[in-house]
Amino acid sequence: MIVCFDIGGTAIKGALATSPEDIRPFPRQPTPIHDFDAFVATLASVIAEAEAIAGERPACIAISIAGVIDPDTANAVVANIPCIHGRPLMADLEAALGLPVIVANDADCFVLAEAGIGAARGHRVVFGVILGTGVGGGLVIDGRLINESGFAGEWGHGPIQPTEAGTPPMHVPRFQCGCGQVGCIDAICSARGLEKLHKHIHAEQLTSEEIIADWQRGDAKAERTTDIYVDILTDALSIVVNVTGTTILPVGGGLSNVPALLARIDTALRGRILRKFKAPIVVPAACGVEPGLIGAAILGLDFAREHQGG
Repeated sequence: MIVCFDIGGTAIKGALATSPEDIRPFPRQPTPIHDFDAFVATLASVIAEAEAIAGERPACIAISIAGVIDPDTANAVVANIPCIHGRPLMADLEAALGLPVIVANDADCFVLAEAGIGAARGHRVVFGVILGTGVGGGLVIDGRLINESGFAGEWGHGPIQPTEAGTPPMHVPRFQCGCGQVGCIDAICSARGLEKLHKHIHAEQLTSEEIIADWQRGDAKAERTTDIYVDILTDALSIVVNVTGTTILPVGGGLSNVPALLARIDTALRGRILRKFKAPIVVPAACGVEPGLIGAAILGLDFAREHQGG
């Protein structure tokens, strides 16, 4: 038995796990973003509840966070949770909780979940894609993350390559990205990026939901925005597919909830990559339980087996 957590700036979601298919979530709790002692106490309360149910001490704690662990310093980089940002998080939590702790990026946990029991089950090379508030991803090969620091798979923070996109071609704007760079894929292909792109083209401020709804209704302005968006997005993804050799791209995040958009992305992408696929490779994520919990559970259970000879 292990305890896994999916931790964001708003809520801490915890669960007891004995396998990737047997994950029993507990009620979510608010994240104490400014108080490390309160943060630890919240985790400890979930661990105690899991112990009471299972009748045993967990083998380890596995955590999915919306951030990364610096591989050189072991410090956490989690901007939206100041009380853990800059800390050697795994060491501090191990000292406070008295258990081994594994921490991984939430996008990495997402792709682990999809590769393990989701839409990409059975595929050797899996690249998971997040299209939501931000653009992220992760790479799993033979069931293993290629790295667990959170820096790999970050295709969203590479620069946009084409100077023109769409039919007829339009100059591609370079927006400021939250990471500090200018012209990142994240800044134009996220939900907020889609909104900025639409405003840039049409001088019209709409939400991403409104743009997509208008596009599905056949609105000409939304069609123009979507055409340019898909062109930019699939240009970047074609490089990912050709470099990694992935045979499937499960997609999560808010924009993944639009089947027609994923189908359009898939058709455009399959026309740009070296290997030719007859079936769709851009597919919606399939995990029913929170994928951050599933991915963290997979990491934690693997750790427990390796260290206990199970």
